[in-house]
Amino acid sequence: QVQLVESGGGLVQAGGSLRLSCAASGSIFSINVMGWYRQAPGKQRDLVAAITSGGTTNYADSVKGRFTISRDNAKNTVSLQMNSLKPEDTAVYYCNIRFPGGRGLWGQGTQVTVSS
Repeated sequence: QVQLVESGGGLVQAGGSLRLSCAASGSIFSINVMGWYRQAPGKQRDLVAAITSGGTTNYADSVKGRFTISRDNAKNTVSLQMNSLKPEDTAVYYCNIRFPGGRGLWGQGTQVTVSS
């Protein structure tokens, strides 16, 4: 059984920075894609950033140049460095992993609140 544990959310002023981390533990052979999604109240859950096992990254247009995703394949961890945060970045952020074959797993979510 695989579990995801997220950390790093919180309250920050606009222009500030936060770093989210997610660690996968359990019986893991390999993870294809690791990523972060976010969901604001009343809105759908959207992709923020994702990274493949080979290091290819994909970002939502709204965070390009401000957020950086990284992963440690040996430790099965993924991080999201968020700089120049804006009030519209306020949301619950969810870690997501996908295994070869397509099966996926979600973290429990961590709240990020950016005050203006």
